[in-house]
Amino acid sequence: MRTGTTRPRARAAIWGVVAAVVLIAAAVIIPAATGWNVRVKSFPPLHAEWMPRLGPGTPLAVLLGAAGAIWGPRLAASLRWGRLLLVSFAASALWLLALATVDGLDGIGTILDHRYEYLGTAREVDDVGATLREYVERIPYAHEHNWPVHIAGHPPGALLFFVLLVRIGLGSGLAAGAVVLLLGATTVMAVLITLRALGAGDLARRAAPFLVFTPSAIWVAVSGDGVFMTVAAWGICALALATATRGSIRVVWSIAAGLLLGYCVMMSYGLPLLGVLAVAVLVAGRSWVPLLIAAAAALAVVLVFAANGFVWWEAFPVLQQRYWDGVASRRPPGYWLWGNLAAFAVSAGPAIGASLVAVGVWAGGSIRPRARTEERGGRSILADPRAIVLILCAAGWIMVFLADLSNMSRAEVERIWLPFVPWATIGLAMFGPRVRRWLLVVQIGFAIAVQTLLQTGW
Repeated sequence: MRTGTTRPRARAAIWGVVAAVVLIAAAVIIPAATGWNVRVKSFPPLHAEWMPRLGPGTPLAVLLGAAGAIWGPRLAASLRWGRLLLVSFAASALWLLALATVDGLDGIGTILDHRYEYLGTAREVDDVGATLREYVERIPYAHEHNWPVHIAGHPPGALLFFVLLVRIGLGSGLAAGAVVLLLGATTVMAVLITLRALGAGDLARRAAPFLVFTPSAIWVAVSGDGVFMTVAAWGICALALATATRGSIRVVWSIAAGLLLGYCVMMSYGLPLLGVLAVAVLVAGRSWVPLLIAAAAALAVVLVFAANGFVWWEAFPVLQQRYWDGVASRRPPGYWLWGNLAAFAVSAGPAIGASLVAVGVWAGGSIRPRARTEERGGRSILADPRAIVLILCAAGWIMVFLADLSNMSRAEVERIWLPFVPWATIGLAMFGPRVRRWLLVVQIGFAIAVQTLLQTGW
């Protein structure tokens, strides 16, 4: 019986990885071989250039990767929970640092200092109220003082984060990059706590090495979207804790979840899609009680911004027009509808194909999670750890596909879709130990190769 159930899963993982690699290869080769101009830098589907190099962070990345492949799964399985969280954070921070510093310290702060990014504008903001009141009118290209690309392309919550960094003396590229890096490293803890709160602690341990040694670290350390990913992860974590608690503590966690997820909506126009993941958490947590409280708190965040001059539902159509007035209208949908998925596979790593296969096999009924019964507070609760992980993983993939079909992200999704990466990744915990080991090696090797061979633009 064991052999019969293990081999199909191993084959499924192999086919998933192969499919991801083929998709990536097609997205790279077809434009190059045909001369198809898909309107993105020089190495589609990524906003990147071919630039093989070694740097100060290369030896650290190799050493960390080797240590993670050899000891990562064992440590994740044996460490006490608190220590696992701390070690995961530290390892994630070192992994982010190692990959970023392949380009030296410039790899941490230079991109955030680009004229399209937030920091330059954040340094010029001396009146937050006036900024909010004029925000929408300065989105269109036609405005004499139109916002730079990333400011125009996001609600003001993203800019205000960097304004805060400037106000507290962390406004240099290097200082802001260090903050982004450290915040990004906490995402692993948020996802692990979420899984444990929902009753999937053992599978959280299996997922931990994949969450730490993700290729998406290349973009997390150097982009505002890494911050969005972190805020989203902690918002979802708070929601999961709300389903696992009672009384006033549940109310506190529900409010925290709503405030964080509401602020996500004020950071990126694409993050209302987190509603899919929030519903998945409530389903997995078998409690709808936090919904109204969290939704009210999230709405309060949106309304506070509206009261101060930025009305989300008025800004979004203006942003859409700006988007189509720019390069997006020249990027062919015949390529980017699937090229986006290839870019996501690069960011999340080729093993992400195995994660999608795991969800597909489960949805098809081939995986029948074994239910068990736990006693909590005298109540019998059906606990199904594998189903919990797969529900959240499926939600991650649904967000990716909805974002792709929205037609509002043609290219650059290697950073734009960072908030979806951890949740699509956790499906890798479903495979056996041997399969997980080689999937982890694939992820680590791929991340080092991409950062060594390509100069990414984000």
